[in-house]
Amino acid sequence: MFQVTKIIYFCYGHRLLNYDGVCKNPHGHNGRVEILLEAEKLDHRGMVVDFSDISRTIKNWIDNTLDHRMLLKTGDPLIEFLKEHGEPYFMLQENPTAENIAKLIYEHTRSQHFPVKQVTLWETENSFATYFLK
Repeated sequence: MFQVTKIIYFCYGHRLLNYDGVCKNPHGHNGRVEILLEAEKLDHRGMVVDFSDISRTIKNWIDNTLDHRMLLKTGDPLIEFLKEHGEPYFMLQENPTAENIAKLIYEHTRSQHFPVKQVTLWETENSFATYFLK
């Protein structure tokens, strides 16, 4: 089995609804995403996936969709304020926890036909969440 990992950095803001801690308030993170890809065989170039293909597809998507945006749960009242003021945001069906953001990136990577094994989102330098399928 062969594995490669691509690390992508991005900045985002979020807040958690129905949460009884400080993360109920809007705040930001300098996120680090580790995308682990796996294959039993290497391609004709001797690679699992070319790192530049991951950057062109997944990093560009993160840059254009999540980077420097407020990630909010659908229905968050803050969305109307951001709309009115032309501020960037991205809506998730679930609370924008590290776990759900890792799953979002995993699912997007998979939808682009990359052999993704797992995605880890570092929310801080000592706290991370990982999503993978069994």
